[in-house]
Amino acid sequence: MSGRGAGAPGEGQRGGSRPGVGSAGESRSSERRPDVETHRERRPVPGAPGEGPLSGGGRLLVVGDLATDVVAVHDRPLAVATDTAAHVVLRPGGAAANVAAWAAAQGAEVTLLARVGAATAEQHRAELRRAGVCPVLREDPDRPTATIVCLVDSTGERTMLNDRGAGAALGPADWDESLLDDAARVHLSGYLLFSAPGRDLAALILARCRARSVPVSVDPASAGPLARLGPQTFLDLVNGVDLLLPNQDEVRLLGGHRDAETAGLRLAERTGALVVVKRGADGVVLCRPDGTLLGRVPTPEAKVVDTTGAGDSFAGAFLAARLTGASPLTAAAAGCAAAARCVTHPGARPAEDL
Repeated sequence: MSGRGAGAPGEGQRGGSRPGVGSAGESRSSERRPDVETHRERRPVPGAPGEGPLSGGGRLLVVGDLATDVVAVHDRPLAVATDTAAHVVLRPGGAAANVAAWAAAQGAEVTLLARVGAATAEQHRAELRRAGVCPVLREDPDRPTATIVCLVDSTGERTMLNDRGAGAALGPADWDESLLDDAARVHLSGYLLFSAPGRDLAALILARCRARSVPVSVDPASAGPLARLGPQTFLDLVNGVDLLLPNQDEVRLLGGHRDAETAGLRLAERTGALVVVKRGADGVVLCRPDGTLLGRVPTPEAKVVDTTGAGDSFAGAFLAARLTGASPLTAAAAGCAAAARCVTHPGARPAEDL
């Protein structure tokens, strides 16, 4: 869904002028670029490892959720059992769709596979095409497109009410092997793993990517559903991916430590994946697959309006930069810059697409 996407930016932060917080995009900025080593994986998906260069471009295939966001920005605390004045807007959202839009905004060729209600399918196709994304939308005749109510307080922090609608039914029947024909990387939204059909689809995609040497990345998406799914179940489902993009709360669950950086290092060593931990105003931490620190990238300053989709914007820009051959640290700086832009306006997509 919209929001988080990888770590809602500022897990617990924002307000006034803040470093590109970004929910997911817990941004970053500049950094020293140490040499990167060859990525190791416990059960690798062959292909460009999370740390190695992904030069030569190629298409990014994003799989997961698309939604309509109802964004309500309120300056005062919610008044129970009465009215609270707010600025309310409708925006296109969904974590996977947001990632796709932000990657396209950085110049990447992007395809999105998602499931939507038939009644709004053409509207969402048009919005994605306008954003530069090639939409592969499966139409559900019975379920509506997912809807997310995003309540955004005066600091820019958001709380979401989520009706996954047709998105929860995205499954193996929606897959088409030809989607991998020109894919240089596949990115899975973690929301895919929170439904039985989605888990089956993720398993299918991972198997096909492994067979075709296409690298796969995953954003855990949201700490609440992740806790209900169970950290070990999640890790079993994503075994073999080369890149994980958790936020602080998610990495604490998956890495088993209260300190987000320590948890990130543990998670990287355990999974053999490059782990990029989004820490909101504190920037991002990149952890090598062997459990050592690759580097930290700070967030640029930004005037925070709405942190919805900050993590998604980070992920999209990070992946787009990696597809051009940028190092993980350089790509993280691009992701942070995107997250800093994302939080300055209501909604989770690039402002020019709204």
